[in-house]
Amino acid sequence: MKAQSTLSAEHAQLLSQVTERVDDVLDVTACDRWPGRELNALAGYLRAELIRQVSDEERLLFPAHEAVPELSRLARDHARLRACVDVVTGTARGDGPRSPARVAVIVRDLLTQLDRHFTAEEAALAGTGRPASSTTSLGGHAHRWYSLTEGPVIDLDALPVDRMIDAVRDRLYRLRHGERLDLCSRRDPELLCRRLAATERDYGFAYLAAGPDRWRVRVTYRLEK
Repeated sequence: MKAQSTLSAEHAQLLSQVTERVDDVLDVTACDRWPGRELNALAGYLRAELIRQVSDEERLLFPAHEAVPELSRLARDHARLRACVDVVTGTARGDGPRSPARVAVIVRDLLTQLDRHFTAEEAALAGTGRPASSTTSLGGHAHRWYSLTEGPVIDLDALPVDRMIDAVRDRLYRLRHGERLDLCSRRDPELLCRRLAATERDYGFAYLAAGPDRWRVRVTYRLEK
């Protein structure tokens, strides 16, 4: 899976992932039920991927936005997006009214705002003559591994060998106290686990299955946050 080379492609990937998770929330709220699991999944993606995208854009695409009015407006849009993510995150924690209808309004507004912002951002950057390269191609965070590492089980065989440790480490940083994560592979992941254990000392690694056809290692976060 190649890195996105244009900002438009990167935006499309992010918007698709957010839309998928918003749709999951709306499916539940349409039945007048509280979308706890779905809302947490959306909030987790927004915090891990969308906020990282905003930071990478400000750092790589328009670091001197104060001198260009169009880019200054984009920075203000980013502030509003961060505020929206805070609202979704707070709602996922149970802050405010627990109304499925209200949640539906919140996530629809987020999606509309995000879609409009991406379109405006691409147009503004084109108008200033700035490169329309993706943040990933300029050294920013790669978004394409999140869906492969999001759940409680990571299939290591689905990850490129050269990015495997980065993808797993990024997932470890999202692991909550007491949460379990299983690493599965057709090969012994001993080297990966030893490298992670050497630098990530807050995590424990224990084999649940040791081949010969399938290997499974359970990772736990051992400290309170």
